[in-house]
Amino acid sequence: MQFVRNCWYVASWSNDVEAGKLFPRILLNEGIVLFRDDDGRIQAIEDRCPHRHAPLHMGTLIDGGRIRCGYHGLEFDGSGHCVRNPHASGRISPAAKVRAYPVLEKHSLIWIWMGDKPADPDAIPDFSLLDGSHEISRRDYILMRANYALVVDNLMDLSHAAFLHDGILGSKETIQAEYEVTQEGNQITVARQCSNVPVPGLFDLMFKRDGGHVDLWADIRWDVPGCLMNDTGVTSPGAPRDQGTGIYGMHFLTPETETSCHYHFVAARQNPINWGEPVDSEIRTKISDLRRFAFEFQDKAMIEAQQQLLSRSAAVPPFVLLETDAGTARYRRVLESLIAAEREAAFAQGRS
Repeated sequence: MQFVRNCWYVASWSNDVEAGKLFPRILLNEGIVLFRDDDGRIQAIEDRCPHRHAPLHMGTLIDGGRIRCGYHGLEFDGSGHCVRNPHASGRISPAAKVRAYPVLEKHSLIWIWMGDKPADPDAIPDFSLLDGSHEISRRDYILMRANYALVVDNLMDLSHAAFLHDGILGSKETIQAEYEVTQEGNQITVARQCSNVPVPGLFDLMFKRDGGHVDLWADIRWDVPGCLMNDTGVTSPGAPRDQGTGIYGMHFLTPETETSCHYHFVAARQNPINWGEPVDSEIRTKISDLRRFAFEFQDKAMIEAQQQLLSRSAAVPPFVLLETDAGTARYRRVLESLIAAEREAAFAQGRS
């Protein structure tokens, strides 16, 4: 699988790119440097000086919102053009420019458009929960040494929680579940429901804190290319969801290379129960800590091991699909069709 390019990817959290500092990142095999201009607006250009191909992030961000190359001092603005040559006559070659990328800040994230079509601001998926009054966990990040689609596969088939996250997000009692897969345009949702099961640890922390039985739901939404929202929670057996509590888990996967990806994640509380202090503060901290543990020390180890196995040989047979892979298979078809369409368009334009 290659990458779909004409869409928005998450480059970083907004607070990762600080005023006066350069922030390098490899996205879809392309070196990019992000920075803020003098007005605080985010900029993103190719991380390469066209003179001797020195990485621009090894230079300095100077007044005027320009990057000064650390090798020979050429200066570049947010459009990617060289605006100053400090040598000899100061002549600037027309070739002294690099690619600039459309970028937007929205939902406390920096979004970047990697394609050649005009960037459409309305195509950014809805994660407005991050803008409102919801109680938000840590805005977190992991570099995964695996193809980003393997991480999306993991999230679109949450049956793995009964095994890989036993005691935290699932248990042997949550293996059996009702499933429904729906599609609206290119958006895929997998709804999963478990009835009258022992409450998993993360949800017991937020709900009655009695280790009792609950109805557990997890409805995960996928948007192109790797943006997911997991509406998940618990309620008393037979009770409506609005009498329970849970989280909206948000996940953003962006390829670094074919075998590595940037994983940004965060959670917003839904219908939180007020326990009072210091319990409420402890719950907020534990939600962040437990999610980080599950993703970094359980998912990451398994998915990176998958990638290592897949990378060792080109003769690895295709995945054997289970019933629980219905959502995974559906989103993969959407993604592959978009990639194929871009490939055909490039071929038609003589850019095969």
